[in-house]
Amino acid sequence: MARPILIALVVAVSATLTAHGQSAKPGVDPQSRTKNLAEYAELIRSDVRAQKVAIITEMMDFTEAQNAAFWPIYRDYDAEITKLGDERVALIDEYAQNFDTLTDQTADALATKAIDLDTRRRAALAKCYDRVKKATSAKTALQFLQVEHQLQLIIDLQISASLPIAK
Repeated sequence: MARPILIALVVAVSATLTAHGQSAKPGVDPQSRTKNLAEYAELIRSDVRAQKVAIITEMMDFTEAQNAAFWPIYRDYDAEITKLGDERVALIDEYAQNFDTLTDQTADALATKAIDLDTRRRAALAKCYDRVKKATSAKTALQFLQVEHQLQLIIDLQISASLPIAK
């Protein structure tokens, strides 16, 4: 029962994001591209974040004790992920500003920052998994890990699809 609900929620979130999407097109002036990409990335984050609690609640089907243990841990994780998301939006903005004049040095700096950001995001998720596992169970922590991973994939796919490939 829970799997079809997640699929329906994912499709609904994805459709909402697609309807709001603004891809960066070649030939668009750099300032407009920068503004569009940063705004789009932020829109994706806010749309998914607005629905995440409902999706997690529906998918996890917590007992009262699990619910009480999980949400304080999740709020800490969400605050950390939000800060990393802010850094990601800034990185997208930097990429967009440099897109038309990208040098090897700038490309390397952007790639290094992106890899570091991804590493820190994975570390935050691993830390959250460990905390949820200790507070509830390994099975509950795995369920959360799967739901969170699926939601992050939606965000990542939508953002990645909007970014033009470096030239």
